[in-house]
Amino acid sequence: MLLQFLAAAGVLAVLTMVPGPDMAVTTKQALTSGWRDGLRTVGGITAGLLVWGVLTVLGLAAVLAASATAYTVVKLAAAAYLAFLGVQALWHSRRGHSGAPAPGAQAPAGNPWRTGLVSNLFNPKIAVFYTGLLPTLAPSGLSPQAGMALLVLLHALLTFVWLSGYVMLLARARAFFERPAVRRAMDRATGIVLIGFGVKVATTQP
Repeated sequence: MLLQFLAAAGVLAVLTMVPGPDMAVTTKQALTSGWRDGLRTVGGITAGLLVWGVLTVLGLAAVLAASATAYTVVKLAAAAYLAFLGVQALWHSRRGHSGAPAPGAQAPAGNPWRTGLVSNLFNPKIAVFYTGLLPTLAPSGLSPQAGMALLVLLHALLTFVWLSGYVMLLARARAFFERPAVRRAMDRATGIVLIGFGVKVATTQP
């Protein structure tokens, strides 16, 4: 059982570190409003994973993963939300031409916790991931529900630690990222990435 758990932890760690919408949203919030809001965004993302975990244990996520109509509705909503965040970042970079913020200043970016939560809950791939992959990784010594719950908690913890460390890494390079030209370039890159993820989500199949 221990070896199964360690193997599952390794797989989840690798998947957690693969860049995706959560990392793009975290980057946007951290660069726009600072490390505190970046961490709040990570908290929202983690809460979203826990919600998905509860739905998975209850069997509701499987319904979404199996229903083409429900999956399509959620993925289009997710695509629209990611595109909105991307356009917002591009607009912020455009505004930067008329005057960059003073060093240390933080631009308002809405509620970062809610942004992280909504972006994660609108990602139907989490439902497919939890219902399709996690059951194959669950330790055999536990009941299916207990094994799934354990892996969901592990995934949420790994995500929180990984993204929090990423936010603090951005904070350590704060002076570099506060240069007006760098801020504009990062806003544009983040905006394009978010829109790209929106298109990817909209065109993927379960």
